[in-house]
Amino acid sequence: MVLLAPLISALRTLLSVCERYAEAQGLRYNARKSECLLFRAGTKTYDIPPVALAGTALEWVTSFKYLGHWVTDTQTDSKDMERERRALSVRSNMLIRRFAKCSHDVKATLFRAYCQSFYTCSLWVDYTQGAYSALRVQYNNAYRALLRLPRHCSASGMFADARIDDFYAIIRKRVASLMQRVRGSANSLLMTVADRTDGLMLKHWTKTQVLPTNRAQK
Repeated sequence: MVLLAPLISALRTLLSVCERYAEAQGLRYNARKSECLLFRAGTKTYDIPPVALAGTALEWVTSFKYLGHWVTDTQTDSKDMERERRALSVRSNMLIRRFAKCSHDVKATLFRAYCQSFYTCSLWVDYTQGAYSALRVQYNNAYRALLRLPRHCSASGMFADARIDDFYAIIRKRVASLMQRVRGSANSLLMTVADRTDGLMLKHWTKTQVLPTNRAQK
């Protein structure tokens, strides 16, 4: 469960509601596993007052993982991209070890199934060029290693020959899918995101679809 509040006083109010509910239902929150995160504006420093749950002070952190996605106090996505890069490395190495003797068609099918998920990539908006390039290179090298292709062969050429989506195509498809779902949702919060034409997310999504790849990415 996540509580989102604009003020410390509002957060304390929400926590008190949770405490009353837990007491009424005979439940108990584990304060040791609960964390607080402050979304910061630029480099401004803050004097953060303590926040407690069931009498235990909660720890303030700079990042936490929610549903497998890293959320940071700077609202950047580089850490989550690094999480996906490492996961991709693990999956691709597993395929290389276990299916080295399979045919190219089988390897291509396995690659599509295990190496193209890019979990929550449609939410990546603010990230460094280094984090983005590292993930792209990891994806390209994973396919080269699985198919035993030369390390410096053309990435676009090898994916075109195998009729497999390259890194940029996967990002565009994931973004387009999320845009369609957000715009078609009746949820009031999602409708707010869809209606904000000046919003950071919508601007990035649009650039990803209409601008050349090397300009659409940060």
